[in-house]
Amino acid sequence: MSDLAPKQWYVVQTRPHSENTAAAHLQRQGFNIYIPRYLKCRRHARRVETVAAPLFPGYLFVAIDLAVQRWRSIQSTVGVARLVCNGEQPAEVPPGVIASLQSGEDDRGLIQLERTFQFRSGDKVRVLDGVFAACLGLFQGVTDGQRVAILLDMLGRKVRVVLDADTVEAA
Repeated sequence: MSDLAPKQWYVVQTRPHSENTAAAHLQRQGFNIYIPRYLKCRRHARRVETVAAPLFPGYLFVAIDLAVQRWRSIQSTVGVARLVCNGEQPAEVPPGVIASLQSGEDDRGLIQLERTFQFRSGDKVRVLDGVFAACLGLFQGVTDGQRVAILLDMLGRKVRVVLDADTVEAA
């Protein structure tokens, strides 16, 4: 980026699940792109895996110098649905947004999200998955960032069970 013609960040809407495809094709055309990612727990077929997922699914950011680069080619790039515009001109991302996102990244380039729980001690919760699926219990607390402790009423007494945080919902 030069001082004479600074690049500004813009938003590109991608086709469903095509962020990586669009990014690769835009980079081949000489554009700088940015896809903020975070770690997401994904459940499928009784398996839980942690994967890097886009923070804004279906969108990515592209740096463009409107005076020099042929930005209209973005509209017809493989994987791109459209460049977000205000009228005929691309809509600029407010200054500092990209820098703020990048400052929240760890050494792997992943944004660290704060995990908050909407439950208080004693709130009724329902287990969604696993051996205790559909059981009702009382929220007891958080054991670490990913797991919660609940009390289940089993065989006439309260039993403390520790489960993944995303397997519990308000009852």
